[in-house]
Amino acid sequence: MTIPYKIYLDEKEIPKQWYNVRADMKNKPAPLLNPATKEPMKKEELEAVFCSELVAQELNETDAYIDIPTEIRDFYKMYRPSPVVRAYCLEKALGTPAHIYYKFEGNNTSGSHKLNSAIAQAYYAKKQGLTGVTTETGAGQWGTALSMACAYFGLDCKVYMVKVSYEQKPFRREVMRTYGASVTPSPSMDTEIGRKINEEFPGTTGSLGCAISEAVEKAVSTPGYRYVLGSVLSQVLLHQTVIGLEAKTALEKYGVKPDVIIGCAGGGSNLGGLVSPFVGEMLRGENEYEIIAVEPASCPSLTRGKYIYDFCDTGKVCPLAKMYTLGSGYIPAPNHAGGLRYHGMSSILSQLYDDKYIKAVTAKQTDVFEAAQYFAKTEGILPAPESSHAIKVAIDEAKKCIETGEEKNILFGLTGTGYFDMVAYQKFNDGEMENYIPTDEEIAASLAQCPKV
Repeated sequence: MTIPYKIYLDEKEIPKQWYNVRADMKNKPAPLLNPATKEPMKKEELEAVFCSELVAQELNETDAYIDIPTEIRDFYKMYRPSPVVRAYCLEKALGTPAHIYYKFEGNNTSGSHKLNSAIAQAYYAKKQGLTGVTTETGAGQWGTALSMACAYFGLDCKVYMVKVSYEQKPFRREVMRTYGASVTPSPSMDTEIGRKINEEFPGTTGSLGCAISEAVEKAVSTPGYRYVLGSVLSQVLLHQTVIGLEAKTALEKYGVKPDVIIGCAGGGSNLGGLVSPFVGEMLRGENEYEIIAVEPASCPSLTRGKYIYDFCDTGKVCPLAKMYTLGSGYIPAPNHAGGLRYHGMSSILSQLYDDKYIKAVTAKQTDVFEAAQYFAKTEGILPAPESSHAIKVAIDEAKKCIETGEEKNILFGLTGTGYFDMVAYQKFNDGEMENYIPTDEEIAASLAQCPKV
């Protein structure tokens, strides 16, 4: 059967339900803990920070499928279903017998997959009668997506953007402001936690953990507001399963079963969204896949972190989560893949990794941009730095097939476009990009500060 360059689904094939992989996990992710009592967080405690319906989704470990409200599906129709693309040109350039596919999530104004959860979280906030929401953003895709979603529902949106990204990516910042969001570089002097972090780490370029702390403080101190998160939490991975569900349906139309599935890994939203439906088959004993998480060598939480309880934020105000972590005080190098600069990993993915359903590798920044440039030249899309981690490893896997002669089906997540990341591409093209790999001593010092649970 001839497979087209782009496999499109019909609008009617947009998933009507999200898939909750926890329902099929024999080893459930460990519960979030109250940092004061070290007891599992209660529903009412979480509702002080998050929207009530989102709390229910966060705590739901039994329902495999959760209905997507009509209002959210109607919004999805603006840019979904997104295509699965056969990378014929990349295959030809590499000379590989492998068949390479990618799920392209960059065909919306936010430029990434983040809109899938942003519109859901904004919907539940509006339904609850809230005035607005606060959030953090790294590279800016999540902040952009949430500002779009809030504008659609008439909600106020306050974004704390990691300082290095605020400075490196001014155009994403301005897209957020165009949609009506206020954008503050983090750590700022506007919050108690921001002032404390600036005092403790003078001149810091910030991190997602810092920005989360500030956004949570602003939410709990502002009447009518709640905090929303763009990754890590189980509710976010739930919303992102539209990616994997669509990819699975599209490939099945042509009888294609992926052998290898690859995604970039920061907090876990893209990777979890792409792989969950496939992991579900593995958990149920229906199929086997090789799943590879790719993280930056500068922030290697899965490959060099510890699987322990840690704070989700640098300011230590959020619940404790059991996850692979480098320590909440770890401030990553100012890597241009800002969306991957998080010290920990989703509890769901951490448990799956610990149970050996997922593998993990790291990639150096210059190698990632070399792969991004190669992909742009062959496939005609300028990829986001985050996505390019998956591209790098997809190319590596395809090259292995040249040696073995195997016709493997490789699927990776192209999470978004890099058209607002030109400072990063400039640094690469000018030969000014550097690689940073933390020492064992640096990581050990950070992990030593983790709570004893």
